[in-house]
Amino acid sequence: MKIRNLKTIAVALLAAMTSLTACNGYLDVVPDDGNPTIDNAFNLRSTAIRFLGTLYSSMPGTGHPAYDPALLGSDELCDLWGRKVTASSGRVSNAMTYIARGYMNSSRIYADNWNSMYIGIRDCDIFLEKIGNVPDMDETEKNQWRAEAKFLKALFHFELIRKWGPIPVVKKSLPMDANIEDVRVYRDPIDSCFNYVMKLLDEVEPNLPLSVDITEYGRITQPICAAFKARVATFAASPLFNGNDDEAMLVDKRGVRLFPAKTDEEKQQRWQEAMNACKHAIEVCEKANITLYKGNDITFRMNDTLKLDLALRGMMCTRWNSEIIWGNTQHSAGNLNWQQISPPNIQFSATDEIRATYVASLSCYNLIGVPLKVAEEFYTKNGIPIRYDASRQGQNELRIFTTDSTDKWRLQPNYKTIKLNTDREPRFYAFLGFDGGKWLGGLQRYNDLKSDDVYDVESKLGQSQGRSGNTTETGPVTGYMPKKTYPYQNRLAGNNSQMSTYYYPWPEMRLADLYLLYSECINEAEGPNGAHSNELFAYIDSVRIRAHIPGVKEAWDKYSTNPGFYNTQAGMRQIIHQERMIELCFESKRFWDLRRWKEAPREYSKNAYGFNVTASTEEDYYRRTLLYETDFTLKDYFWPIAITNLEHNPNLVQNLGW
Repeated sequence: MKIRNLKTIAVALLAAMTSLTACNGYLDVVPDDGNPTIDNAFNLRSTAIRFLGTLYSSMPGTGHPAYDPALLGSDELCDLWGRKVTASSGRVSNAMTYIARGYMNSSRIYADNWNSMYIGIRDCDIFLEKIGNVPDMDETEKNQWRAEAKFLKALFHFELIRKWGPIPVVKKSLPMDANIEDVRVYRDPIDSCFNYVMKLLDEVEPNLPLSVDITEYGRITQPICAAFKARVATFAASPLFNGNDDEAMLVDKRGVRLFPAKTDEEKQQRWQEAMNACKHAIEVCEKANITLYKGNDITFRMNDTLKLDLALRGMMCTRWNSEIIWGNTQHSAGNLNWQQISPPNIQFSATDEIRATYVASLSCYNLIGVPLKVAEEFYTKNGIPIRYDASRQGQNELRIFTTDSTDKWRLQPNYKTIKLNTDREPRFYAFLGFDGGKWLGGLQRYNDLKSDDVYDVESKLGQSQGRSGNTTETGPVTGYMPKKTYPYQNRLAGNNSQMSTYYYPWPEMRLADLYLLYSECINEAEGPNGAHSNELFAYIDSVRIRAHIPGVKEAWDKYSTNPGFYNTQAGMRQIIHQERMIELCFESKRFWDLRRWKEAPREYSKNAYGFNVTASTEEDYYRRTLLYETDFTLKDYFWPIAITNLEHNPNLVQNLGW
């Protein structure tokens, strides 16, 4: 979908306010006179749909490690600093890690898509203006396409809002001949920004289908629209955006305060709106038969422990499973990139019919690690944080421990590991790879497995998944690996050859995310004992029970040092936040959650720690080791506006601290 000699488009309301060439690729068709125009894109349905495809291709790069700041720029994943192995830096940029290390500045802005989002917004407006001209389409289909374009326009605005806060809202793009003063726009107050996005979403939902055919998965539907509005409304209600007095000094050149002061009642009204939006989204998802994924499609003859492992990873990696509300299909290359750099470089000499020999068969460099603090956040087997579990009080979690065969499907028997890795909840073992743990995947068959058939991870210096030398790059970064993102469906042949790679759409939103948002909104609007208390606990417990841990009340009353902790709004808030951190880890959620909750400084101050991965003995390997400091101050809540944009439009004001 490319266009030749496309006329330069002046992108109205772009802070740069300068003409940019929009090489977005509207169509591959050149008319007889050799001079393509925008109108040519709407002469036929077959070319108009290519323009619509261009709008989709402008979606933010969620799930792509080179473009998504919420992956390598987060505090839940650690990129190997300065990696160079086998051109991996070229294959997957490690630039996002500069965000986590606090290296952003107004001259060098990482994940800066300000201009591209405004280009996308203008493209949406062009589409909305021209789609009525297509002769071979009925009005019902045109209305659906209009709804998709308006949804994407809302999405592009939201992407700008969550990065930059108050932005110039584009209700309608200015004409090409607009004068310079018209395009020197101001930033709109934050509530106006959110209100416009939610208004667009309300407008389009009725014209979207409840579901689409499998050949069109990824196109916007009613459940996607409703769930996205629930997310937007929750962001609007969250402390970062809802009456944030820390931003009181952000005032434009007209004297307009961009984060207006609010009363407690006004803040609560936002939470009530978000609660209602979440409830509506859940109802729409129910109509579309979207349900929590429990691995019912896994028909292998295997024990419940292994099946649960596959189901918990499958809710993210099994494409188009029953839980996926919205899968992003726009960045499949990033999916493969991630699968190349995140898993361990498993090396075995087994050549039997179950385990194929493979050495870097998927270029498995293991250049991405999970910091120790994230591993510590997972619950114990009792479904509560380690620090509150009565059975683990006074224990040294880094104490070296020799395993037995009790948990042989998750831990290698007779292997020295640490107490931290034992007696944890099932998601800990499904989501994390670590020294002494098991890694289920890449097998030739999955029926009737013995525990020895499942790969063992041994990641100390000189071991199978460890580094071969102190200066070797491949091997563990922190001691923990993001197993969750690596699908077991990858099939590997013998002799180090790759059989197939399993692609899956990035889970922009799945049902568990929506359930936890709803529980959060109920708690913030009413507290844990309000009118919707039963729903609050029902939805969070449905996520926990799927993970085979007790519900909130049972877990805290039966196993914790603080029974009834859930009875206060503050206690329940902590429980919900931690549940989101665990359930949605490595799905580009934590990065944004910590910001909207205004909890980022506290979490980032813990810095990135791991183990001493260049050690060969247990005593040396299991030492808490600082990888790097993660810096976060008030200014880091929002991206800086590029200096060149401020120069072109003096009516814009820079975000605080930049």
